[in-house]
Amino acid sequence: MSRIFLYSKVIVRDTISHLLYSIDMKVAILGFDSEGQASYDYFSARGDEITICDRDTSKQIPEGVASVLGDNYLDDLDRFDLLVRTAGMKPSAILDKNPDVAHKITSCVNEFFEACPTKNIIGVTGTKGKGTTSTLIANMLEASGKTVHIGGNIGIPALSLLPNISDDDWVVLELSSFQLIDIKSSPHIGVCLMVVPEHLDWHKDLEEYISAKEQLFARQGTADTAIYFYDNPISKRIASAGQGQKIAFYHSPGAEIINDNVIIDGHTICQVDELKLLGRHNWQNVCAAVTAVWYACIEVCGPSETPDIEAMRSVLTTFSGLPYRLEFVRSLNNVAYYNDSFGTTPETAIVALQTFDQPKVIILGGSDKGADYTELAEAVADNNVRQVLLIGDQAKRIQTALDAVDFKDYQAGGSTMTEIVDKAHEIAQPNDVVLLSTGCASFDMFSNYKDRGNQFSEAVSKLA
Repeated sequence: MSRIFLYSKVIVRDTISHLLYSIDMKVAILGFDSEGQASYDYFSARGDEITICDRDTSKQIPEGVASVLGDNYLDDLDRFDLLVRTAGMKPSAILDKNPDVAHKITSCVNEFFEACPTKNIIGVTGTKGKGTTSTLIANMLEASGKTVHIGGNIGIPALSLLPNISDDDWVVLELSSFQLIDIKSSPHIGVCLMVVPEHLDWHKDLEEYISAKEQLFARQGTADTAIYFYDNPISKRIASAGQGQKIAFYHSPGAEIINDNVIIDGHTICQVDELKLLGRHNWQNVCAAVTAVWYACIEVCGPSETPDIEAMRSVLTTFSGLPYRLEFVRSLNNVAYYNDSFGTTPETAIVALQTFDQPKVIILGGSDKGADYTELAEAVADNNVRQVLLIGDQAKRIQTALDAVDFKDYQAGGSTMTEIVDKAHEIAQPNDVVLLSTGCASFDMFSNYKDRGNQFSEAVSKLA
């Protein structure tokens, strides 16, 4: 199928089939964020008639493009031929006001799968670690001589990758439950990391969250590969949603840790003490990435060829992580400051606590995601925490959980990041770690986790 045709085709979905048309259509872009912009670029390049719909009346709309801005932006959508939702918009929000348009709803990711010229697509999902694992996979494939494109929930929206992709290239997509909930295709290789309750403020319940992630694998055939975390029953269930060949990581036949070595198929890739990524939780991400790359390379080279172990090793022993993931900021007076703002669940805060043996001053709290803090409180009590600084809307709930385990070394952190960091600086002693790993979302005090992390790093940099 030619690139020209790929860019000119239009997909109209119903419950029976996909019909392809080459006529201009009326397309509504629902939500004009980065994915919405990518969708606009794609559909406008095809010559479709575009209307941008967004709640935010201050959105900057391209000149000459029709728009519906404000509270009524989801009204009367049945007048359009195609509705392209951005990832953060629930399909149910569209259907609540337009109950008969389900067959018209698509997304940036759905359209990418329809139009992508290569079938060498690796999709990665899970609760945390998606970005790290996706980056490791992409970097190792690239080090092995492949042409690789990475995007999705990390960096570049999927549709923005299309113009540069050739038939034999590899694509690595990080995919969230928001993107997967109504996906109509599955990648050739799917990877599911550990899954724990998350985003229960967006999903109606845990079952919907799990079901959304199952869609990554649901349409895999027997020639596809489903990689999952051996020690997580939910991960195994998700990977079992389709017909792909099941490969466990952290256990044979996938990559596993044996005698402090990363090993797959009898081959040692590197020792765990050579990894630059902090924390035992990253061993899971490493094993997931190694497994995906190993099986991807076997498909290209054939089962008689050994994948490029030195290329894999070179990446694993130099990659130190993504921003806001246990990111080292600085050391001052022998106190180390780490930015883990991306950690927005109790589970990620627990992992961060367990990464460091030293006494810790940890900043906990933020906005609600429907989480339970019982296990987090127990981890605080068991992991050498000098002081907890409580912030945001969830401070009271976390305090109650700490009281329940008889941990009393906590206090209010403050109402600004400068106050919070100054207080941590006052409390911390030489050889301590100050850790921003809140276990909560950020939207009560900050624009997002990046804003929170940036403010933390800036405040730490100003300490003297």
